[in-house]
Amino acid sequence: MLRLRARLRARVGLVALLALMASVFVTQAGQAAPSASASAQAVARTPVVFVHGYNADPGVWGGLREDLKADGYTDAELFSFGYDTHRSVNEAIAGELAAYVADVKRRTGASRVDLVSHSFGSLVSRWYVKFEGAGQSSVAHWVSLAGPNHGTSTAWACALWDQACRDMTPGSYVQKKLAEGDETPGAVRYATWWSNCDEVINPDNSVPLTGATNNAAGCLDHNALLGDDGVSAGVRAFLAS
Repeated sequence: MLRLRARLRARVGLVALLALMASVFVTQAGQAAPSASASAQAVARTPVVFVHGYNADPGVWGGLREDLKADGYTDAELFSFGYDTHRSVNEAIAGELAAYVADVKRRTGASRVDLVSHSFGSLVSRWYVKFEGAGQSSVAHWVSLAGPNHGTSTAWACALWDQACRDMTPGSYVQKKLAEGDETPGAVRYATWWSNCDEVINPDNSVPLTGATNNAAGCLDHNALLGDDGVSAGVRAFLAS
């Protein structure tokens, strides 16, 4: 009788252990491979990746982030790429952006992202799209706010000691390579916003790109494009197109 009870207790314990293991496995499997409904929900809206400019940080995107959230975006669909702005566009930063975008795609289940860039960040994101492998197939919309897309003479002020400034000067290696062939390659949709009162971008017509939707923002300071209601409305309409 004692042996029978011992066998029953052992069998009950084994069943409980197997149930616990099954529960853990189901939980882990659910985390590693989301259900079809969860995946569909994850890619319902294209994630936005913000790329800030020289001597800035992801905090500059607060206003546009809030406007996008008011339109229905969630924090899980809005990402801000932070990076050291004093390094080379082509040798360092664009590759880091490529890895960041790949991680956003993995985390959200999205096949593509939208890139919204300000100032120097426009060169970083353009190099990624044009030269970093899967860039063109990974980006749906590309936005440049006040980007030195053909260089700016103000960058000469720091070009002697700063690589990023050298990249922004007219005629630099980065500028020449980005200007080669098609300025707006692939099936990506491109848009720029520029100001005729921009104290950083000189000349003003450095911003527009052939093949992009180029928008005049009016008389705004360089950083004012980040918080202007009209620019925000235009960017959000473009991302929704």
